[in-house]
Amino acid sequence: MSISLEALAKMSDLELVGAYYEARRQFVEKKFARDTQRARLEWMKAKMFVTGYGGVSERNNAISASEELGRKGQEVREMTRDLDLLRLDVDVIAMVVRLRGTPAAIDATAAGEPAESEEGGERM
Repeated sequence: MSISLEALAKMSDLELVGAYYEARRQFVEKKFARDTQRARLEWMKAKMFVTGYGGVSERNNAISASEELGRKGQEVREMTRDLDLLRLDVDVIAMVVRLRGTPAAIDATAAGEPAESEEGGERM
């Protein structure tokens, strides 16, 4: 965690909310980067599958044995680990804000729960 719990406890309400939104922004940026890398990896696997020779099993085995795809997969796993640590930071800051009782500083949509418009639900 980039900010200690003691520092969070000593921050003013405004600084605390600012730290929350900064951590949340970093989380969203890293999640976008991770999801982009994950999609690229899946695209590479699909492309390799289509251009491969043999049956389905042989193609899947060639994809699993590929060193390049293995490295890319490891990068995605590392990005996921970093993302989980950043999510922990966001959750800790949000918990401190709630414990302090900062009114309406962080609502449910800012905490990661998708709003109705983000879910792609039906509109009237």
